[in-house]
Amino acid sequence: MNDWPESSATPPTAPVPVSAERAATALRRRRWPLVTMVVALSLLVAGGVSAAVVEQLRKDVTLDVDGELVSVTTFAATVDEVLTEEGVQVGVNDEITPAAGDELRDGAVVEVRYGHELTVEADGEEQDVWIAALDAADALEQLAARDEQIRLLPSRSADRAILPIRLDAEQPVALVVGGEESVVANGATTLEELFEAESVVIDDDDRVHVDRIESAGPGEPTVRVVVQVVDVEEVTRTKKIDYDTVTKKDADRYRDKGPLVSQEGKKGERTIVRLVTRVDGEVESREKLSSKVTTEPVDKIVVTGTKERPEPEPEPEPSSSSSSSSSSSSGGSSSSSGGSAPSGVWAQLAQCESGGNPSTNTGNGYYGMYQFSLPTWQAVGGSGLPSDASAAEQTKRAKILQQRSGWGQWPHCASKLGLL
Repeated sequence: MNDWPESSATPPTAPVPVSAERAATALRRRRWPLVTMVVALSLLVAGGVSAAVVEQLRKDVTLDVDGELVSVTTFAATVDEVLTEEGVQVGVNDEITPAAGDELRDGAVVEVRYGHELTVEADGEEQDVWIAALDAADALEQLAARDEQIRLLPSRSADRAILPIRLDAEQPVALVVGGEESVVANGATTLEELFEAESVVIDDDDRVHVDRIESAGPGEPTVRVVVQVVDVEEVTRTKKIDYDTVTKKDADRYRDKGPLVSQEGKKGERTIVRLVTRVDGEVESREKLSSKVTTEPVDKIVVTGTKERPEPEPEPEPSSSSSSSSSSSSGGSSSSSGGSAPSGVWAQLAQCESGGNPSTNTGNGYYGMYQFSLPTWQAVGGSGLPSDASAAEQTKRAKILQQRSGWGQWPHCASKLGLL
């Protein structure tokens, strides 16, 4: 008897694949032992059956069991009888052609295909199905009748991918790894054997499937093995955060002094972590894992004054005698200042700028009656702080500044007093 693989609800390990040439060579004629044949013929003749009838009862058939071909001589009447004689066991998920109870005819080919439980993906949905097929090519062809967009998914275990069926018993197969395609001549192999032979190493992130392709011609692949190389990594990016501008009011600062930046703004920083998935080098998805402010922004603070400057007090009308003296003094002042300012203008200017207080120091960088900046004060020969100098010294330096640069050094008050 022939040692055929046993079939059960759990599919057996597939037999060693046989090429067409080997299959032709493997065809053999099984003959009953001589003694058994003689006894059988004797009984038949003794029972009144002629040798011609015996010859009619004998059948030469071919068994194709999962691609392995064997010629058998038998007196079996039905298909299942010859399978039983040859020790071929079949299960509920296996297929027999012709059917097991059919009459066995001389010259018949009895085909047995073992069932395999396969995971398939159709239109993006996975399901487990039983397919009685010779190889993956046969299984895909059968499944294509149900759904054109279909693929086989191997079972996965870390760096292993297992498909319980050969790929293609008769044709080469296409192999695509990371987008690079090649052709493997021997398709009559398992998926694991193919990967080992082609030095394909996968990890648990990689995606593997087997699908059907149109053949480019005779002897060209109809089955394709695809390995999509998947890389998953955390990518960290930073993003600048704009600062706000805050305006604060200062009751001690004159309104006409304009805004003062008391604190410069600084941009903050946000750190974003994403999980990036790349398939064959191309980004497939980005998943945000976290987003948090790692550096707080610093507000820009602008100070504006709300204090109004007091109006200058009017000059008293001079008497005729003092007018002459004042005129003479004013002439001297005019001469020393080199300008034609009206009498008492410096007192009015000081009143407008600082309320006439020589020791004014508001902390904004301007000092004294005439609100000198320190560089300007030093440029006209002053020393120390203007607010520490006497009123006469400050007026002297103010006149020097006016001689050099005019009344535009005090734009607001000079305009208010009609000097510009």
